[in-house]
Amino acid sequence: MHKKVAYYVQLMKRNRTNTNAFLIHISALAGLIFPFGLIITPLIAWQTFKERSPFLDAHGKEVVNFTISYTLYVCFLSIFIGGHTVGNFYKNRIRLNGFEEMTFRLNLENVFSFLNIGTLAGMVYLIGIALVIIAASKAKEGENYAYPFTLKFIK
Repeated sequence: MHKKVAYYVQLMKRNRTNTNAFLIHISALAGLIFPFGLIITPLIAWQTFKERSPFLDAHGKEVVNFTISYTLYVCFLSIFIGGHTVGNFYKNRIRLNGFEEMTFRLNLENVFSFLNIGTLAGMVYLIGIALVIIAASKAKEGENYAYPFTLKFIK
């Protein structure tokens, strides 16, 4: 009878650890609710749970590295692609009373350019959400998960 109790205690500890790893990953979705929640919430969750087990420490490092990498990728996409698109809107410059003025050109090329940016941004955000959900489900099952294209800032 004593072996069964020990088994169930061990099972409960493993389930609690898996649930905490799940929560660390899911905390990245806080970025959908408040600014910088994508990075801050997993960082706080990892710092809270990392001393409890190496499993939680590994999952915390992985999600923090992913959120930082993901944020950098989104920023670069926004700067390079978004800057190019906005630049296309203001190609015509005129001088009026000694001041340079930019004119806004609304044509089919610019409309499709903005639609492409919106589509690309939507796809990037959906991919990020899907990766977080996949990682969380793997963590809940007690498996390790490595996010793709993640730069290792924390080792």
